[in-house]
Amino acid sequence: QVQLVESGGGLVQAGGSLRLSCAASGRTFSNYAMGWFRQAPGKEREFVAYIPWSGGSTYYADSVKGRFTISRDNAKNTLYLQMNGLKPEDTALYYCAADGVVRRFSSLFNRTLAYDYWGQGTQVTVSS
Repeated sequence: QVQLVESGGGLVQAGGSLRLSCAASGRTFSNYAMGWFRQAPGKEREFVAYIPWSGGSTYYADSVKGRFTISRDNAKNTLYLQMNGLKPEDTALYYCAADGVVRRFSSLFNRTLAYDYWGQGTQVTVSS
């Protein structure tokens, strides 16, 4: 089992920045690919960003590319999402997720089915 706890959400004005954190426990964090998703009220959960277990190349939804950065600190068992240039349409509950298969790169990384473990979410609200 992997336990994930997000933090860092809040209320920010358009154009501002936030950094989300996701603390992982229960298994060797460095062995698992990680992702960020978000869900706005009345909408489906959507992919935001992905980082493989090995680090290296990262992947982003077109809507956040150039504004958000995903990173991981394996020594701290923590995943991050740096969000700059926030827009009102970024308002959502943000979730981190872990792929349950050791050292796998899933071609379905932008789909919720590629992940076995989820945090409870942290709310991000961007005012105009």
